Amino acid sequence: ENLANLRISFDEESSELAFHRGGKRVAGAPTADRTGRMLINQFLAGFVPAGPRGNPKLIETSNGAFADHPEPWVSIVNLASVADIERVARQTIDPRRFRANIYISETDPWSERDWIDKEVGFGAARLKIVAPIERCAATNVAPDTGTRDLNIPLILERGFGHIETGVYGEVVDGGTITPGDAIVLRP
Repeated sequence: ENLANLRISFDEESSELAFHRGGKRVAGAPTADRTGRMLINQFLAGFVPAGPRGNPKLIETSNGAFADHPEPWVSIVNLASVADIERVARQTIDPRRFRANIYISETDPWSERDWIDKEVGFGAARLKIVAPIERCAATNVAPDTGTRDLNIPLILERGFGHIETGVYGEVVDGGTITPGDAIVLRP
């Protein structure tokens, strides 16, 4: 949860990875050289407590992705569903807890659950909806403060009988998606 207190930027040209907290730069170094990676790893080790697998460290790959799912899927969260979770939780829930690639708002709560095995168009892009997203303890962390202040999986289980929020989509046709683009559901 400490990572929620950081804003991270990366300059591809210089390979500089920078960490900011409260609007101020607190660390940074180039990732292209061994010394830079060592400095980043030292910062992470001091800022984030070691877990069961040891201290966090910078890892780089040129193929694949570091995501919740091994496939390169896009995550979509319905803001109407988040509002329904708020109703059950009886408090405001920041949608960023769900770390979606796309947030939608022009649909009924939980309607995205009916999209599995269908195609959805967003602007020039088309995605096949492949699976619901099961939520883990990472959603318990408030994005602005880094505190664990809710138990989202428990709220979902008790309120809705499942621990899912949002769906995964596999890109069928890539393209630009712009805020306000219509959502077109295809059978």
